[in-house]
Amino acid sequence: MPSLLKALLAIVIAAVAAILFVEVTHRVVQRLGRRSQLLRDLGTTAHRPFLATATVFAVQVAVRSFAGEFPGRGWVVHLLVILVITSVAWLVGALLLVLEDVALSKWRVDVPDNLKARRLKTQVQMLRRVTVAAIVVLTIGVMLMTFPAVRALGASVLASAGIISVVAALAAQSTLGNVFAGLQLAFSDAVRIDDVVVVEGEWGRIEDMTLTYVALQIWDDRRLILPTSYFTTKPFQNWTRTGSAVLGTAEVDVDWSAPVEDMRAELRSVCEGTELWDGRVCVLQVTEAIGGMIRLRALVSAQDAGALWDLRCLVRERLVTWVFEHRRDVLPRVRADLAGAGADGVPGKVRSPDTEPSGDDRVFSGSGDGDERAVTFAGPDPAPAPDGVAAPAKRP
Repeated sequence: MPSLLKALLAIVIAAVAAILFVEVTHRVVQRLGRRSQLLRDLGTTAHRPFLATATVFAVQVAVRSFAGEFPGRGWVVHLLVILVITSVAWLVGALLLVLEDVALSKWRVDVPDNLKARRLKTQVQMLRRVTVAAIVVLTIGVMLMTFPAVRALGASVLASAGIISVVAALAAQSTLGNVFAGLQLAFSDAVRIDDVVVVEGEWGRIEDMTLTYVALQIWDDRRLILPTSYFTTKPFQNWTRTGSAVLGTAEVDVDWSAPVEDMRAELRSVCEGTELWDGRVCVLQVTEAIGGMIRLRALVSAQDAGALWDLRCLVRERLVTWVFEHRRDVLPRVRADLAGAGADGVPGKVRSPDTEPSGDDRVFSGSGDGDERAVTFAGPDPAPAPDGVAAPAKRP
């Protein structure tokens, strides 16, 4: 009984001393944190794990040094060792998270030129997940190694590690592929958080990236979840790879008589009259002139993909409105001949079948070049047919 009371007294004294030490240290760090972002984050994030680590460690030392022998001492000491390992892992993880947050705080992503910030945020976020996973795995491994039975089993496990690794690799091939693809994306700079991409015909923004999947926020607030291996094995469009400014088009079909220069002036007026345009590109060109109509393509630029979409819609609306209000005569027309005109343009008159056409309507006959071309593409002459058998027709 005296040994048990002595053990309890040692535990209480050690725990109180550790708590007082941690609280005093916490107050000092908070006071110094008024001038340092790092110390302020340490005082907020690492307070609880530091308190747990110091308390459990102090209790373990007290039990080992001053408690002496008492019933169940071995199990108590073993439990304290496991708690020390867990609290130390918690403290290490908290310290690493504080360092990562401090690194991210120096780079803002809510500014126009945020390319480096988005790259750093992507890499830090991926490393954070890898760090947490590694700490958890190592902690569980160290905790298991404190059991004598597990240590004895370790030799046989290591002996069959080759077979186990092969089986595990085959079973988790797709999962490991996504993990390595996630690490590749984090450091290859092919895609980053907040990048605007077009994937599977969907236009959206990279909302989150993990080691196994990428979450894409589509423009209509849907979420498209893709494995990370998708971005390393299939092509996709990244609109913000080197910058957020992009170009876009708006196309309008009008009649051949449309005043292109006047519509260019209207396009310039629309772009200069809106804040959506970034002042870089404002061009109107005729890209097609077939089918009885011409196609006008307005090429404009904006600071980001969202502004570009609104600008394209605005340009299309204003050009259509201008045509309808000022030049309705250039609206697209469909021409049809209902009189059934003949070959010479006179209704009902058809060219005589015995009229010999000119040589301009033949490709493989009618001229020297045509005859040579016919021989080239017709192939060798067929062999002479036996008596009584009709010869095959010669190809044109």
